[in-house]
Parts: sequence; structure tokens; C-alpha cells
Amino acid sequence: MNDPPIVYFDGVCGLCNRFVDFLLRHDRHHRLRFAPLQGRTAAERLGKTKGIDPTTIVLEAEGRMLDRSSAVLGVFHHLGGGWRATGLLRVVPRRLRDLIYDWIARHRYGWFGKREVCRLPTAEERSGFLP
Repeated sequence: MNDPPIVYFDGVCGLCNRFVDFLLRHDRHHRLRFAPLQGRTAAERLGKTKGIDPTTIVLEAEGRMLDRSSAVLGVFHHLGGGWRATGLLRVVPRRLRDLIYDWIARHRYGWFGKREVCRLPTAEERSGFLP
């Protein structure tokens, strides 16, 4: 059996936390796991991976690491159902998708705020979060 996909996110970013909240609401089959980039799991697993920018969203799934726009599209793929239609955006060259992703990422704290501490999962969410 494959390990569940892990979404690594910036635990202090308002936009990233809203994205995680969105995913928790729409992941009806509880396929996804979550780990803050500031946490132990990310340090252990991403710190050893060459070529991954640890300041961005990362998806670890099916033995692969995806980052930036590819990670976002991969997350929607794992939600299943109609969310898989976002995969059509893969026809847009990754370079262009990542330019847009990077522009949003540069402004995310200004637009969505920054928390003092990482997001703490509720009791119901706790099983889906890694340290």
C-alpha cells in the first residue's frame, strides 16, 4: 500500500493555512496528510532532498516530490472527483505556472498575513497532521 500524500506548507502563512483549511473541508476520503515546513517531518524528509525549495508548498506522493504550481495541481488531483479537472492546467507550461505561483508567494504575507506560530490542528484534524 502506498503512503498517503503529504502536503508540506508554510505553517505561519495565512494563505497556506487557508489552503489547508480548504483541503480539509474537501478531502472527504481523508487521503491527504499535512506537515508544516517548520516542523520535524519536513526537516527530516525535505532537508535531505536536493532541488526542493523549502519555502514553498511541496507535495510528497507516490515516491515523488512536487513543488510550487505542480504541487498545487497534484494536491487537487489527490482530492479526486471534479477537482481533478484542474489537471487541465498542466497544458500551461510549468515555467509560466511557476511565475504566477512565485508572484503570489512573494505577496502572500502582505495579502493574507503571517501568524506568530504554526497552525495547530483541532482534535478532529490531529490524525492528519505530522509534526
